[in-house]
Amino acid sequence: MQRKNIPTIVLGGSGYVASELVGLLMGHPSFRVEHVVSTSHAGERISDHFPHLAGPIEDRVFSSKEEIQERLSDKRQLALFSALPHGETASLLAGIMDQSPSAKIVDVSADFRLRTADEYQRIYGHTHPSPEKINQFYFGLPDLSPAVDTNYISHPGCFSTGVSLALAPLTAYGLIHPRVSVSSVTGSTGAGKNPGAGTHHPHRQSSMWAYQPLVHRHLPEIELLTARGGESLNISFVPHSGPFSRGIHSTVFAQLQDVTSIETLISLYQRQYERSSFVKVGPEMPRLKDVVGTNRCHIGIAVQGDQVIVTSVIDNLVKGAAGGAIQWMNRLFGIAEEEGLHYAVPGWI
Repeated sequence: MQRKNIPTIVLGGSGYVASELVGLLMGHPSFRVEHVVSTSHAGERISDHFPHLAGPIEDRVFSSKEEIQERLSDKRQLALFSALPHGETASLLAGIMDQSPSAKIVDVSADFRLRTADEYQRIYGHTHPSPEKINQFYFGLPDLSPAVDTNYISHPGCFSTGVSLALAPLTAYGLIHPRVSVSSVTGSTGAGKNPGAGTHHPHRQSSMWAYQPLVHRHLPEIELLTARGGESLNISFVPHSGPFSRGIHSTVFAQLQDVTSIETLISLYQRQYERSSFVKVGPEMPRLKDVVGTNRCHIGIAVQGDQVIVTSVIDNLVKGAAGGAIQWMNRLFGIAEEEGLHYAVPGWI
């Protein structure tokens, strides 16, 4: 068994997703974290910003971008995770790709998710910094993707992960009409580390509200991930801010092409995810607390006549970001996808 022999760098180290990556990687048997890069906090102790990492991270400090240059110039294997904000990622990764072509990269920002620079500009309102690199990245979920022939992965957003895992089998088997409605509720960590009116606890506690209905930036990602035969669904997507920290609860409302039993639907979902040990499917509606802190997705299905309801729950920081990224990196290095991602977590959190 490999033991900490793959040198690893985490970019964007002071954010929530990066802290989740570091925590998971410190317990991973194959990846050896050499640098956690933070431009704004270089030289500061990581545990001062993330006290929950104090045990495994010990007295290590954040690195600067300049400090990783020697490692990037090394031609040996390298795993690089990027958790930088969108807009800051593309140009930096483009330089790393040119300097260290043997590096394997998994990006959890949005810079390489959309397939064209024009669409990126339409969604994010500014020019893509490195359009020539877009097609070098594979955009997808490991649970839905076959083997890929690239060293560069763009992991979908957290909403896109939960909704697409719930919806993809319905489109893969041609089971539904193209008009679909989706309602999702996310925890406050989905908005990132810097506090705002939408994440400040007194505003969020005991409350819930919809935001960016029908125009959320993850909607094009969901359409890409669930397209069938080049045809995208017509999805009405309404995200909500929920009064909890971690997790996303998503419900898909769709109309079946033909009346189909719940037993048949569950069987088809299980076939779709037979190679993924992280997706569990059944007739019971899933509960958020059963997956928070894990890389799992639980899916529940209900049917009445030609109406089908599919509910999924994930942890936005793990399955929706850091855990999914590690799942991808495991595959890139020929490691079992489950390695470092099956572990017990506290109950009743």
